[in-house]
Amino acid sequence: MKDINLQTRDYLSVFNKIATDGEKKENRYVLNGISAWHDYDGYTCFLEYKDLTLTLLFHGKYSFDFSNKQTMIDFVVKVKKLLSES
Repeated sequence: MKDINLQTRDYLSVFNKIATDGEKKENRYVLNGISAWHDYDGYTCFLEYKDLTLTLLFHGKYSFDFSNKQTMIDFVVKVKKLLSES
Protein backbone atom coordinates (compact mmCIF):
# COMPACT_ATOMS: atom_id res chain seq x y z
CA MET A 1 0.00 0.00 0.00
CA LYS A 2 1.44 3.34 -1.03
CA ASP A 3 0.03 6.76 -0.31
CA ILE A 4 -0.19 8.53 -3.67
CA ASN A 5 0.38 11.88 -1.98
CA LEU A 6 3.81 10.90 -0.65
CA GLN A 7 6.92 10.02 -2.62
CA THR A 8 10.28 8.48 -1.81
CA ARG A 9 11.86 11.91 -1.35
CA ASP A 10 9.20 12.75 1.27
CA TYR A 11 10.03 9.65 3.28
CA LEU A 12 13.75 10.36 2.94
CA SER A 13 13.16 13.93 4.17
CA VAL A 14 11.35 12.56 7.20
CA PHE A 15 14.16 10.06 7.77
CA ASN A 16 16.65 12.94 7.70
CA LYS A 17 14.55 15.09 10.07
CA ILE A 18 14.28 12.24 12.57
CA ALA A 19 18.02 11.49 12.32
CA THR A 20 18.82 15.19 12.79
CA ASP A 21 16.28 16.26 15.41
CA GLY A 22 15.37 12.95 17.07
CA GLU A 23 16.61 11.49 20.31
CA LYS A 24 19.28 8.82 19.87
CA LYS A 25 18.33 5.50 21.48
CA GLU A 26 20.89 2.77 20.87
CA ASN A 27 21.38 2.63 17.08
CA ARG A 28 18.15 4.45 16.23
CA TYR A 29 16.76 7.94 16.34
CA VAL A 30 13.24 8.56 17.61
CA LEU A 31 11.00 11.57 16.99
CA ASN A 32 7.22 11.79 17.53
CA GLY A 33 7.00 8.03 17.97
CA ILE A 34 8.75 7.19 14.69
CA SER A 35 12.11 5.39 14.78
CA ALA A 36 14.70 5.82 12.03
CA TRP A 37 17.84 3.81 11.30
CA HIS A 38 19.87 2.50 8.38
CA ASP A 39 21.93 -0.55 7.56
CA TYR A 40 25.71 -0.56 7.88
CA ASP A 41 26.39 0.94 4.45
CA GLY A 42 23.52 3.46 4.50
CA TYR A 43 21.91 2.19 1.29
CA THR A 44 18.82 0.90 3.05
CA CYS A 45 16.93 3.11 5.50
CA PHE A 46 14.08 2.19 7.79
CA LEU A 47 11.23 4.04 9.49
CA GLU A 48 9.21 2.25 12.14
CA TYR A 49 5.98 3.19 13.88
CA LYS A 50 4.13 0.68 16.06
CA ASP A 51 3.61 -2.45 13.90
CA LEU A 52 4.64 -0.67 10.66
CA THR A 53 8.07 -0.77 9.07
CA LEU A 54 8.89 1.25 5.97
CA THR A 55 11.98 0.07 4.11
CA LEU A 56 13.56 2.65 1.81
CA LEU A 57 15.65 0.84 -0.77
CA PHE A 58 18.40 1.94 -3.11
CA HIS A 59 17.17 3.42 -6.44
CA GLY A 60 14.12 5.07 -4.88
CA LYS A 61 12.00 2.03 -4.16
CA TYR A 62 10.25 1.46 -0.87
CA SER A 63 7.99 -1.07 0.78
CA PHE A 64 5.68 -1.18 3.78
CA ASP A 65 5.12 -4.00 6.21
CA PHE A 66 2.26 -3.59 8.69
CA SER A 67 -0.58 -5.58 10.16
CA ASN A 68 -3.04 -2.87 11.18
CA LYS A 69 -4.44 -0.50 8.54
CA GLN A 70 -5.06 2.19 11.18
CA THR A 71 -1.33 2.20 11.94
CA MET A 72 -0.66 3.06 8.29
CA ILE A 73 -3.17 5.91 8.42
CA ASP A 74 -1.65 7.25 11.66
CA PHE A 75 1.86 6.93 10.22
CA VAL A 76 0.97 8.94 7.11
CA VAL A 77 -0.55 11.68 9.30
CA LYS A 78 2.65 11.83 11.38
CA VAL A 79 4.83 11.88 8.26
CA LYS A 80 2.83 14.75 6.75
CA LYS A 81 3.08 16.68 10.02
CA LEU A 82 6.86 16.23 10.10
CA LEU A 83 7.08 17.35 6.47
CA SER A 84 5.10 20.49 7.23
CA GLU A 85 7.51 21.31 10.06
CA SER A 86 10.55 21.09 7.76
